[in-house]
Amino acid sequence: MAELTRIEGVLRTEFGKGASRRLRRDGRIPLVVYGNELDPVHVHVDTLDLHALVRNEGVNAVFELNIDGEDNLVMVKAIDQNVLTLDIDHADLLNVKRGERVEVEVPVIHEGLPAPGAMVVQDVDVLLLEVDVLDIPEEIVLDINGLEIGEQILAKDVKMPSNAVLVSDAEELVINIVEPEEEELPEDDEAAAEGEDAAAGEEAEAPAESED
Repeated sequence: MAELTRIEGVLRTEFGKGASRRLRRDGRIPLVVYGNELDPVHVHVDTLDLHALVRNEGVNAVFELNIDGEDNLVMVKAIDQNVLTLDIDHADLLNVKRGERVEVEVPVIHEGLPAPGAMVVQDVDVLLLEVDVLDIPEEIVLDINGLEIGEQILAKDVKMPSNAVLVSDAEELVINIVEPEEEELPEDDEAAAEGEDAAAGEEAEAPAESED
């Protein structure tokens, strides 16, 4: 597999909301590392490093976090983003071991177009999988090209990535191909349309004026 990304972490010495805000102003993101029967470790990393990691490797990224000269294999477990800027305000990491299997939610996307006159409805955005920590897929892509109205893709129909096991309910509906609903006109528009139809009918029924 490709070489893991390595990010330098610094142990935190100050805590609380004020300290976290100061870190973010200085271009740092506070993190907490959990797992493997260790006490939580509070660190901070460069904002650009973490943003690049998540952008390039996804929300389940696995990487080497160096703390005080020691590399720790970790994966992103949860991200807290600013609701306005979408910048990462905080993240939780899970300390893992090579060869360990973990449960992760993997994003699901679809590509292609259904049959003419059909519309695709995606009911779930993620599927829960059990997979080797170093083989976590960034996403699952479903091909919906040419699917007809009434066809569905359930979780059990999704081809699993190598060595991955489906944990989500096998009968969970992922993709549903439906007939588009007719758009209803607002009441005012309907009344106007009916008035126009009635006026057109009256004009058609009116006798033509005789010419002298």
